[in-house]
Amino acid sequence: MRMKNKIWAFVFLMGLGMTGLAQEQHSYRFSLEDCLRFAHANSYERKSMELTGKTLETTYEQSKQQRLPSVSASVGQNFSNNENGWSTSGNVGVGSSVTIYQGGNINNTIEQNRLNMERNAVQMERYDNQLVVQILQSFVTILGSQELLNYQEEVLNTSRAQLNQGRARHKLGAILESDLLLLEAQYYSDSNNVVDTRINIDNNLMGLKVLLSMEPTDELEIISPDTDHLDGLKESLPSEEEAVSLAMQYMPDLRMGEYDVRLAEKSVDMARGNYFPSISANANLGMGVLSFDGNGNQRWYGTPTESLGVSMSIPIYSRGQTKANVKKSRIALEQAQLDYEQTQLSVRQTVVQAYRNVLSAFNAYKVSQAKENAYRKSFNAYNVQYQYGTITTVELLQQQNNYLNALNSYIQNKYSLVMERKILDIYMGKRIEW
Repeated sequence: MRMKNKIWAFVFLMGLGMTGLAQEQHSYRFSLEDCLRFAHANSYERKSMELTGKTLETTYEQSKQQRLPSVSASVGQNFSNNENGWSTSGNVGVGSSVTIYQGGNINNTIEQNRLNMERNAVQMERYDNQLVVQILQSFVTILGSQELLNYQEEVLNTSRAQLNQGRARHKLGAILESDLLLLEAQYYSDSNNVVDTRINIDNNLMGLKVLLSMEPTDELEIISPDTDHLDGLKESLPSEEEAVSLAMQYMPDLRMGEYDVRLAEKSVDMARGNYFPSISANANLGMGVLSFDGNGNQRWYGTPTESLGVSMSIPIYSRGQTKANVKKSRIALEQAQLDYEQTQLSVRQTVVQAYRNVLSAFNAYKVSQAKENAYRKSFNAYNVQYQYGTITTVELLQQQNNYLNALNSYIQNKYSLVMERKILDIYMGKRIEW
């Protein structure tokens, strides 16, 4: 019985060990660059696009082999029974064929496969840009919430001290009970703000883990970068015309549009190729028939044969199918060109708007920075006055709420400026560093 208990204990401990392995957690402390590298290496969607790229590369390499001749061999073996007993015979042959001309379709197919392969690489660039923007937005939101939390905790400590002081003054009859209730309400409101912000940080961290393809149970800590020199974000801003020019040279959307036009042109060429004849050549070598009779005697029947040939297939009438395919491919080409022009306009509009968003965000940041500084100093002065009993509780709390609103606006505008500037950098093809 004791042995059985020992066995169950061992199984239980092993189960705990396996559970621990299954729930192994990792801890990460990431800067923005770390987040981007991690997402680049672990994104499942990106890995899927890489596999698609390998498939397209294989298709391209295989299509280049279509210029070469194909070679095949044939081997046959027959068994027969007659008055002389069982006999066997066999034949061996080798054949080869090659397409000489097919209306240019072989070259067009090779070029089309090459364009598809290169377009997929550009599509991956576009995906990377979209992922960077999403990660940047999530990262900046977390930074803003963390900075806000630091200030909220300071304000909560101040509210706690005010409440303790208010209780002492209420006992002495220096303030009314209504003033004490206001202080308690403010303290609980500040406490709730801290809790809500912490919850928002946790939720945003979970959203960031999703973007990084990270396990939800892993621990993730964000490294706060330097934000003391945001004025430089405007000083390093190029002109609007330069920003648009850089974006027009870089944006993957435009390069994908160019590939779509070139692919549509190849489709037209391939459709027109069906008007032309197809020419192919073939060669065959036969070795004759080797037979064995029932006594094991070997005999050759026939002689080795060699043949060469050239064939031509000329399209005469396809019931309008070729003509219709050419017409539809030309319509598709016009559509691709129209889409490309629309993309060009859209990119210009997007970059101009992003540029002006930076200017607007910078102005909002400077205004909110001045207001936050003024309300912070005013609140500190009011807090000192309240300690000496020269102002009422209502006046103090009103000034405190003004400061909190100004602080909240300042933090939002601060990180909005960073985000808008980085997004413009992405459009211009610049590496994102912070």
